[in-house]
Amino acid sequence: MERIAQLDTHGARAVETFVHGGERYLVVPQLAADVPGQPASMMLGNSEVDTLVYRWADEAGFTLHQRLPAHGGEDAEHFRIGERLFVAIAHLRSGAGPYDLRTTSDIYEMRGDRLELFQRLDTYAAKQWKHGEIGGRHFLALAQGVALPGEPRVPAPSTVYAWNGERFEPFQEVDSAWGYNWAFFEVAGQHFLAYADQSAPSQILRWDGERFAPFQTLEQKTGRAFCHFRARGEDWLAFACLHDQTVMLRWNGTRFALHQALSGPGGREFEWIPDADGDEGHLVQVNFLLGTREAPQPSLNSLIRRLDAQGQWSVVEEFPTSGGTDACSFHAGGQRYLVVANSLSAEVRFRTPSHVYRL
Repeated sequence: MERIAQLDTHGARAVETFVHGGERYLVVPQLAADVPGQPASMMLGNSEVDTLVYRWADEAGFTLHQRLPAHGGEDAEHFRIGERLFVAIAHLRSGAGPYDLRTTSDIYEMRGDRLELFQRLDTYAAKQWKHGEIGGRHFLALAQGVALPGEPRVPAPSTVYAWNGERFEPFQEVDSAWGYNWAFFEVAGQHFLAYADQSAPSQILRWDGERFAPFQTLEQKTGRAFCHFRARGEDWLAFACLHDQTVMLRWNGTRFALHQALSGPGGREFEWIPDADGDEGHLVQVNFLLGTREAPQPSLNSLIRRLDAQGQWSVVEEFPTSGGTDACSFHAGGQRYLVVANSLSAEVRFRTPSHVYRL
């Protein structure tokens, strides 16, 4: 892979790309900007920093197209309902100190070539939106909440919203403590929703026709992300953990069983890049940091893996990240590209560039 460009980002927490009206867009939520004179800390900074919307311009790469007012941006998720395109933005907190985790997160609709506010929802320490469709019904899952040691816990269950034909409304709460991530997927005709929690055990839920019911609980804590994909005719589920092992699970016909430990602590997010035939591909594992929130070590290598002849997910390439948080890939002009979000510099400052690679 070859790094071809960088984006001027401040605490970038996600990268989300989509095509609309023949144009490719990239949405980058940003957590915070550095405050002059403030000590270096990933828990400080000014949360009132815009979410960036870029547009792909062929040889020029990504150029800034739009800014969305935001506060503590954590995630962006695009989805379509019929011909309409939406982008949901999760906001962690507001303020520049003191901070308020009880804030709002936004759903935008693309109108023409601009994103315009469609719906605003009250959230608490929101981390991620994830869209899923089952039998023509549209769901939007929100991971939220926080559970800090020694501090009283604010009830803020992660919630699945459902589309009622006009807007999203609460559908189901999920047992949670420090919600981080979701994955909707289908295996053998069954619909699943995996939920990653930083503090409580992560779990896999199964759609029973009326609700998402408990199906499987995972022992690892500090869960950060799931990624489901098919390779060599089998269903795989990668599970990233921040302070525990990041692992690969494989469907055994009745449940997901441990197949392989991928790495130690530091896992944050994945991107699956299928081959042209769709039966194999590469798994990008984005690593975030080691250590604690008070003394983080953000300079890590992130990994690209491929299933080898022995059936193991082997590393085929490594690349440096600095508080890496997310990755997305796309095709343009006959080339494959990968965008990687970096959120924290080696000096624990928010201003650190995110990168665009040609694969």
